[in-house]
Amino acid sequence: MNRMIGLMTFGCLSFLVSVPGFTQENSRDAQSEVRRGSGFGRGPRAGRGPEGGRGFGRGRGMRNGQRHGVEDNGAGGNGPTAEQVGHDDRHDADHEVFQFLLQNHDAIRRTVKELPAGVETVTESDDPKIAEAIQEHVEWMEYRIEETNPIRMRDPLFAEIFRHTDKIKMVHENTDKGVRVTETSDDAYVVKLIQAHAKAVSGFVERGFAEAMKNHPVPEKSSDAAGDEKQRFEATTPVIDGVGKVVRLPRAVQQPKVGAKLLVDLTSGAEPGKLNPGLEKVAKYLNIYAGAGELPTEVQIAVVLHGGATLAVLNSDAYAAKFGTETNPNLELMHQLHEAGVDLYVCGQSLIASGAKPDEVVVFVDTAVSALTAVVNLQSDGFAYVPVSR
Repeated sequence: MNRMIGLMTFGCLSFLVSVPGFTQENSRDAQSEVRRGSGFGRGPRAGRGPEGGRGFGRGRGMRNGQRHGVEDNGAGGNGPTAEQVGHDDRHDADHEVFQFLLQNHDAIRRTVKELPAGVETVTESDDPKIAEAIQEHVEWMEYRIEETNPIRMRDPLFAEIFRHTDKIKMVHENTDKGVRVTETSDDAYVVKLIQAHAKAVSGFVERGFAEAMKNHPVPEKSSDAAGDEKQRFEATTPVIDGVGKVVRLPRAVQQPKVGAKLLVDLTSGAEPGKLNPGLEKVAKYLNIYAGAGELPTEVQIAVVLHGGATLAVLNSDAYAAKFGTETNPNLELMHQLHEAGVDLYVCGQSLIASGAKPDEVVVFVDTAVSALTAVVNLQSDGFAYVPVSR
C-alpha cells in the first residue's frame, strides 16, 4: 500500500499535465473488461474546501465505480492504456483539486534529493488548505491505482512510470505540512524515469499551468544518459545519403503508415547552376518514411515536374546548352531518387513550351502527356497529393 501511495505522492502534481484540456473519454466503450463494483469512496464527510469548494476531505465516494481490466501495454509493462480510464463520480472533484494545486503552485515548496537508486522528495505548503489538498490528493490517487481506474494521462513520462509500478520501491509519510516520499528501484531504466519525473513535478510547483502545458520526454533505455540525449535528436539520411535530413521520433503521433502513396507535384524552380530544392524535399519524404518514425515504413512516391521545375529533367548536354553550365546539377539526386524507387514524370506540354524535346530528357524520367493527366491518373490510383511550389 505504501508503494502505491508513494507513487502518487511523487506523481500527484504530474496529473496536472492534463488539466488545460482535461477531456475524458467515457470508458464504457473500451475494449477492456469493465466490472461494476461498489466504488472505492469511503462515503461523504465534510472536508475543508478552499473558498467554498467541494472540500479535500474524503468526500464523495465513487458510487458504482468502474473498474477496468488491464492489458499488457507492450514493452512498457502492464499499465493501462489511455482508453482504459473512466470519467467516474469522483472525476470532477479530483479535477478541482488539480486546478487548486496549480493555481496555488507559488505557495507550494518542493525539494528533491537524488539517490543512487532513485529520489527522496518533500512537497509541502505553509497554507493548511493547500497542505491538506496535497495529502488528500495522494489518498485518492491511491484508490485509483488499487481499482485500476486512473485519470487519463497524456504526459508520456507519467504514463511510462505508471507502466513500471511493479519495479518501484517506495516509503511514504505525511508531514505536518505535506508529504515525504522515498522512491527507489533496482532497475536502472526505472531509476532514470523516477529522477526525470521528479524534475517534471518540480517544474509544476515552480511554474504551474505553464509547465502543465508541456509533454515531458521519456528517457531512453540506454545506460549512457548523455549519449541518449545526443542520440535522440541526431539527424540522419537513411535512404538518400547526405540529403533531406530527418530525426527519429518513435513516440510522436501520426506515425508513417505502411503502404502510403505520395504524389509530389513539383513546380518550384532554381538558379541553373544550383540543385532544385524541391528535389531535396522529395529526398526528405523518403527519409521520413525510412527513419523518422518508430519503424522503417515502405512508401511509394511519384513526382510530376512541370512549371519552373520542367527543365531540371534535361540530360547534361541539353541542360548545358540551354543554360551555359558545365552539367545539370539535378541529375545526381534524381538518379538517387530513381534508384530508391521514386517514379519521375515530366509534363510533355511544359517541356515543349520551354523549347526542349522529349529525347533530351534524361533516361530515368518519363515524359507524360501533361502534368494534368499525370496528376489525375495518379490520384485515381490512390496517391495522396503533395504540392511543392517553392
